[in-house]
Amino acid sequence: MIEVSRLAAQGDVLFRRIEAMPGAVVEQPTAGRIVVAHSETGHDHVVDDPAVALFEKIDRDPMICYLRVDGDFADVRHLRAYDTHQTLRLARGLWEVRRQREWAPEGWRRVAD
Repeated sequence: MIEVSRLAAQGDVLFRRIEAMPGAVVEQPTAGRIVVAHSETGHDHVVDDPAVALFEKIDRDPMICYLRVDGDFADVRHLRAYDTHQTLRLARGLWEVRRQREWAPEGWRRVAD
């Protein structure tokens, strides 16, 4: 487990601590598990913690979302049985969650993890 206080990556997902939520975000309903990044191969990046809230911009951007960690910490797990990324323990506070992109001849695309 990696304890994170400012910035960390878990595969193709970047977590960056922020001071305040940007304008025009709305809290998303969750049913226990928060999927912060869906994977094209089914190994999602998830948080299972009732003290964490997920926010998205009103003009939804599939590359960015936000987390509010109200407990002492929140663990972000990578759901893959093999070759998994290490769990990240995010400190209490606000976090921007950004899917990383890469350049390809056909243009910008989301990094495939």
